[in-house]
Amino acid sequence: MKYVMLICWQGAWHGTTPEAQKEGYDEIWAYLAKWEKAGKVVDGGAELDLPGTAKTVRRTDNGVTVVDGPYMELKEFLAGFLILEADDIDEAVAVASEWPGIKYGESVEVRPVIPH
Repeated sequence: MKYVMLICWQGAWHGTTPEAQKEGYDEIWAYLAKWEKAGKVVDGGAELDLPGTAKTVRRTDNGVTVVDGPYMELKEFLAGFLILEADDIDEAVAVASEWPGIKYGESVEVRPVIPH
């Protein structure tokens, strides 16, 4: 079964040195290599740009409106996602619990993907 691993971030890396950022990314690449080799990270994923680069599109009674950035003020925002293959939610959570960003204050939400 497939699960999406949503990586939520509070911007903790912004105040770190380039060396610390490189160390963090090295940990992420090692995590991805481990779980891709094990067949648990599948169909890729993506790192997302900062919320200030986003556009939010909504339909209202007056038609479609587009606003810059996220619709709400958020302390924590979606920074990226991975698609996992796991036997059940417990296995997906076990894979997600090793995400290196957790030690930098990130949280990870794991959700089943509805097959169609």
